[in-house]
Amino acid sequence: MNIGELITNFFGQMGFTSLGWQNYVMIGLACLLIFLAVAKDFEPYLLIPIAVGMLLVNLDPALMKAPSAVGAKDGGLLYYLHEGVSLGIFPPLIFLGIGASTDFGPLISNPKSLILGAAAQLGIFITFIGAILLGFNGLEAASIGIIGGADGPTAIFLSNTLLGGTEEGQAMCAIIAVVAYSYMALVPIIQPPIIKGLTTKKERLIKMEMTREVSKRERIIFPVMVMILVILFIPSCSGLIGMLMLGNLIKESGVVPNLVNAAANTLMYAITILLGVSVGATAIGTEFLKLQSLYILLLGLIAFSVATAGGVLVGKLMCKLTKGKINPMIGAAGVSAVPMAARVVHKIGLEEDNTNYLLMHAMGPNVAGVIGSAVAAGLLLSIFG
Repeated sequence: MNIGELITNFFGQMGFTSLGWQNYVMIGLACLLIFLAVAKDFEPYLLIPIAVGMLLVNLDPALMKAPSAVGAKDGGLLYYLHEGVSLGIFPPLIFLGIGASTDFGPLISNPKSLILGAAAQLGIFITFIGAILLGFNGLEAASIGIIGGADGPTAIFLSNTLLGGTEEGQAMCAIIAVVAYSYMALVPIIQPPIIKGLTTKKERLIKMEMTREVSKRERIIFPVMVMILVILFIPSCSGLIGMLMLGNLIKESGVVPNLVNAAANTLMYAITILLGVSVGATAIGTEFLKLQSLYILLLGLIAFSVATAGGVLVGKLMCKLTKGKINPMIGAAGVSAVPMAARVVHKIGLEEDNTNYLLMHAMGPNVAGVIGSAVAAGLLLSIFG
């Protein structure tokens, strides 16, 4: 081989020669997400891994290359990382970490929070209908609708279970995952206008009474009872609910502090990195930039907005029924984005009155939303799985 051929071969292997305009668009989007995460502090734990995965796969699509044959080991690095998503391993592990770092006390002390958590799941089923009207089939509509739960791991779990069997389905799973996590990161931007638009200043100023103290016995019984009751009725959500309640049980038992630290910190952050990079790595420009993606992006926004509005409206109803004892804003925390949605409600409450502390009250619907989104996914799996 002469020098000319060597030079031609060298330049021929450069990324510039194989990338299309779609890849460059996604590279730009990845850089924007990194900017938002670092400069604007928009959920950096989520956005940085997702954006880097997106950046890597569009710079070098071969990173997601599948093995050439069964048993071969010549697949790309990101392909193997993504197996944790495809096989349904990462989402339950994330739920384990969430359970180990979540206090269900506000929900136990105020069981009415379950109503607000359930109300916020309205977005899932409204969007399911909207997706059907746009021409998506039942499996696709169910997978898109779950975005309304504002729960990335659940969206990944459901969409991969229902759609992951085909290449076209895997492409849609990728879009759904990126959209779900993107809207989770944008909770502080999307929710405030909806909350303020549906509530009056008088309602936003409502101060709620402190809830009762929850005993250790109640805290230990709660995860066990939720596991038993929910899985008996909806066994299809056993992986998510089981891991969520296992995490909470080891936290509340008080006898395994090392396991709590491992689940809530070490494991949680490690899986967050792997899951985020895996999700971002599915956003290959040639597959992502399609009209279908625009539909899913729009439906995801509708799902999340309706979920927020549904929680607030039921909160307003409960406010009237209790003669002003419940601040309707806490209904917006019924989506599963923990603790982001609760913090948004708390922040708005402080903006109206700097002595109005709503965080613990909002955490009740917020953790109820985590259970609610997993149950909703289980119901959809029972119907379509």
